[in-house]
Parts: sequence; structure tokens; C-alpha cells
Amino acid sequence: MSQTVLITGSSSGFGYHTTIKCAEKGFKVIATMRNMEKASVFEDGTLAPEVRNLIEVWPLDVTDIDSIKRFEQQLESLDRLDVLVNNAGFAIGGFLEQVPLEAYRRQFETNVFGVIGVTKAVLPLMRRQGRGKIFNVSSVSGLIGFPGLSAYVASKHALEGLSESLRFEVRPFGIDVALIEPGSYQTNIWSSGMELPDTVHDPDSPYSDYTKGLWSALNEESHEKPGKVADFMADLMQKEQLSKLRYPIGSGVRMNVFMKRILPWRWLERTVLKKILGTEKSEGEKRYGTKYRDEWSGRHTV
Repeated sequence: MSQTVLITGSSSGFGYHTTIKCAEKGFKVIATMRNMEKASVFEDGTLAPEVRNLIEVWPLDVTDIDSIKRFEQQLESLDRLDVLVNNAGFAIGGFLEQVPLEAYRRQFETNVFGVIGVTKAVLPLMRRQGRGKIFNVSSVSGLIGFPGLSAYVASKHALEGLSESLRFEVRPFGIDVALIEPGSYQTNIWSSGMELPDTVHDPDSPYSDYTKGLWSALNEESHEKPGKVADFMADLMQKEQLSKLRYPIGSGVRMNVFMKRILPWRWLERTVLKKILGTEKSEGEKRYGTKYRDEWSGRHTV
């Protein structure tokens, strides 16, 4: 039986590629996006007509209550919904001291509360039919913290906890919840999709040298093709039941998570800071002495 799949944030990145892959497999795909002008991405002349005809575009801003309500009304037109892919998201970069509090709230509005709103809208239909799958697109950042990305990392950690609880809640109704945890892929979240406060590139900022090292380290990541994640999710949709909650994917992701679990914190910390700052002794330690080192060594943490 052909599946019906609903994907949020489908105009680019994982959402776009997963939409195409699912349609190629013969699934009916409801591709949602905030800006309907971007629906033209599915008018690409390279798409076979039979693939394009399986894609229906709906407007949806996951952060807007009125948009969610209209989305709920549209859901009433569906006889069934087999898979929900909560993919809509974006990233805010910058060190905590630099990022406005309001920016943190907006990060959570999309990456966490947006997921909650869409999932709440879809669950009644999945419960009635007694089956369904919910894929929450997380990140390796939901498993491992990284400096300069605290807003994004915090939102993905929250999504991880939310998904754990949700899986327990809906499994008795025949609904599976899975976390897709990609590493570094070539999506616009790390380029045009990254939101940066004006203070991030301020040369007079105390974080100036740190920032240069951070962006250099991010640019060195592998950035694999996002189609790999799309293929993985499309294949996963065809499984009768999902036996696992977490599905890490990408070069080095499993190893990095494993190393975090087994390495003493001080070793992990030294490795990360050395990679970013490029020296055994950080610039902050050179500038401020052992007080800086001690604060970062974990000796004064609770």
C-alpha cells in the first residue's frame, strides 16, 4: 500500500530531498513550507511528471498559531497519514553572551515548540487509524554540545528529551517515534540558514579569536550530501515497526557519541578547545591565566 507522508520545512535541505525521494518511491507527499513562493522548487523540469504529481504543497509556519489551526483544518481532508517528518528548523550561531535572549526564544519556537504544535495536530488522526510514524529530525548537536552554537544545541537537546517521552506516550497506540540524528551535511543551515547576531564578527569582542577558530573548525567538517539522509529516512518509512528511538547517521557520528560517553570530561574539553583555538594552551588562558583554565576544567562546576 502506498504511504502518505507529511514533511515540514520541505523547501530546502533534508526536507526537500526527502520529499523528492519519497515521491520517487511512489508515496503521496504533503510538503509544507512557510514561504509558498518557494514551492517552485518542485517545478524543476528534471522531475518526472509522475513524481511531481505525487507532491502536494501546503502552507505552514510552525511558529504561528493561526497557521497551525489552518493546518489542522487541512488535515481533515486526509483519510490517512502514515508518516510525519518534523524537519522544519534553523540554527542561531554565536556565544551565549553575544546572543540576545529573544533569539534563544525564537530558536526554541521553531525547533521545539514548532515540533510540538505540528505533532499535536497530527496525533488524533494517527491514533484513530491505530498506526503511524513520527520522525523528528534532530542532530548530532542534540547529543554533543559545541561552543558558539548553544542556542541550536540546547534546542536539539530539548527535542531529544521530548521525543523520548513522546515515544513512551504513543507507542501503545501503534505509533512509532524516531530521532534522526545527522552529522554535518551540505544543507543551508550552516550557510545562508545560520543566523548570526551582529556582535559575532565584532573584532573588538573578547570572543573574536575564538569565533575565527570556531568557524574554521565548522568549515573543516565533512559536509556529506543530504540525499544520504533522505534515502535513509525513506527506507526507514517502509519498515513495519521501528525498534529503536535513535538513528545517528553521518561520518564519525557514532564514534563521536561513543567517545563522549567514555572519555573523561577534561580530555574531551581539551580536545575541543585545542581544535578550535589551535594551541594546547588556549588564548583565554594565555590572557587571563589559570583562573580561566580552572573555570573550564570542570573543577568549579556543579
